[in-house]
Amino acid sequence: MNDGGHGAGADSSATLIPLHEARRERMELPVTFHRLELDLILRLYGKMVAAGEWRDYAIDHLKDRAVFSVFRRTSEVPLFQITKIPALARKQGAFSVVAANGVILKRGHELARVVTIFDKKLKLVGA
Repeated sequence: MNDGGHGAGADSSATLIPLHEARRERMELPVTFHRLELDLILRLYGKMVAAGEWRDYAIDHLKDRAVFSVFRRTSEVPLFQITKIPALARKQGAFSVVAANGVILKRGHELARVVTIFDKKLKLVGA
């Protein structure tokens, strides 16, 4: 007698996972930069190293954000941090560039637009 694939004769290789458990497991994963995002950041980093502006970097994957920190010297605080905070994606934008003093220099929905802040050379205005 065929029971329609249910019961003892059913394929036992399928595993049923409650949706709330799958969501909880996904939420526990750290936020990371996607491959294309990291490629864009590393190309910018290479350009800035060649210009003598940056010398070292660190990547942090945290529960709520991913952070790419750039340094002039390893022992210093980061000059800039490029952050990705997915919780802000529908508000101000997930990506931002933060200065060493914590000031957000630029924020937006597209990483390519946010990092354009490094295209401009800041000039000291003499008195």
